[in-house]
Amino acid sequence: MATSNLSSFDPGPFILLGIPGLQKFHVWIGIPFFIIYLVGLAGNSILLYLISMEHRLHEPMFFFLAMLAATDLILSNTCVPKTLSIFWLGPQEIAFAGCLTQMFFLHYSFAMDSAILLAMAFDRYVAICFPLQYNMILTRQIVTKITMGIISRSFCIIFPCVFLLKRLPFCRTLIIPHTYCEHIGIARLACADISINIWYGFAVPIMTVTSDLILIGVSYTLILRAVFNLPSQDARQKALSTCGSHVCVILIFYTPAIFSVLAHRFGHNIPHSFHILFANLYVAIPCALNPIIYGVKTKKICDRIFVLFFPKGNQ
Repeated sequence: MATSNLSSFDPGPFILLGIPGLQKFHVWIGIPFFIIYLVGLAGNSILLYLISMEHRLHEPMFFFLAMLAATDLILSNTCVPKTLSIFWLGPQEIAFAGCLTQMFFLHYSFAMDSAILLAMAFDRYVAICFPLQYNMILTRQIVTKITMGIISRSFCIIFPCVFLLKRLPFCRTLIIPHTYCEHIGIARLACADISINIWYGFAVPIMTVTSDLILIGVSYTLILRAVFNLPSQDARQKALSTCGSHVCVILIFYTPAIFSVLAHRFGHNIPHSFHILFANLYVAIPCALNPIIYGVKTKKICDRIFVLFFPKGNQ
């Protein structure tokens, strides 16, 4: 029967085309992406090494930073190597299982990043509003519970996408006009109603990220109120300086995400190639910039980086 060819378990390999309309520029686009990828790989690896080896960095703030670096490494390694192979070698095949795996870790990393940024905002709130009780509030047990909450929440949000895709029959040409597999991009190739995928893929993650952003805003409202109640200007500047790097990372993460959502919703005249290129930049650039921001703006990390690379100068 005809329906026997509609297999949701093994529909065959998908073909990732790259950036539609910009194929002749793929080789050149791949060069800056490769440089950004190496910067992110080196920067996040150095951060993880320093935080693990340096006892003075064994604090909740740096533990969450290590989680952010590890998540960024997962995200960049999930997407960028395949993207570079498309840029330099042409359209690439990817098995259905591999496509689902890439999709899961892509969205899981984004959900993790959002939750980690919320945890870091809570850490800064406790550090500035309750400095004397900081170690009593953010104990190892509490940090462990927060970590488990971040991991389990992100998993529970994203894992249903795998089953929502596996239930679908695929009977069309399995060509994805993108450089990596994403939930809705795969669902659109199905020969069935995907309204559940669209509803879940849009509403649930958006509501989760929106709630994270609102809670981060509440945290920083309370932080600013506490800072402006400090008696001296020096004390205010010192308190705000501890939040500078975190605020920069928040802006780098959420601003492109909000822009992308608005562009997809209202930017009907924006070329599809721009959306795909922007999506690739969003995967690569924050992963490279986050360790640079913390390395420059956080004195403890900056000092340890200087010692790591210039040990004789430190002596």
